[in-house]
Amino acid sequence: MLKSALITLAMAASAASAPALANQPVSSLDLQRYAGTWHEIAHLPMFFQRKCVDTVTATYTVNADGTIGVRNACRTRSGDMDESTGVARPVEGLDGALQVRFAPEWLSWVPMVWADYWVIDLDPDYQWAVVGGPSKKYLWILSRRPAMDQALFVRLKEDARRRGYPVDDLVMAAPLD
Repeated sequence: MLKSALITLAMAASAASAPALANQPVSSLDLQRYAGTWHEIAHLPMFFQRKCVDTVTATYTVNADGTIGVRNACRTRSGDMDESTGVARPVEGLDGALQVRFAPEWLSWVPMVWADYWVIDLDPDYQWAVVGGPSKKYLWILSRRPAMDQALFVRLKEDARRRGYPVDDLVMAAPLD
């Protein structure tokens, strides 16, 4: 416990003096490798996640037409699983950027039903990802495992802070190792 607290303190102190990072999508995103199930480690508070308490996952499936099927699930306070499905589409010219919609398909022509989904940081082996957007109003820290190493989490959180995200408001959805 003491060791992890010291790691956290040391990383936070060094990040505080680090220069700002650009808030932009990663330059390369292989959707086939990105597909599959991700476990949410933490997120900025979002209205649609207000009922989630843990076991939060996002599963992505590459469709034949180039879109990505999205299935988000979480366990609620009552113990039930809540699920929503949507679709994402790549943004032309920005490899790490997608737009996602959870509204019915017949509303897909309305621009405001599409939300920006930027992968802003990504493990070279696709074992963790950080997702945000141009507004910096939302942020998700994701992992292929249902838990994350504490030192890694602190580094990703501090990098998100350097990109301008309000990381002090993060809601933890999974444990740290």
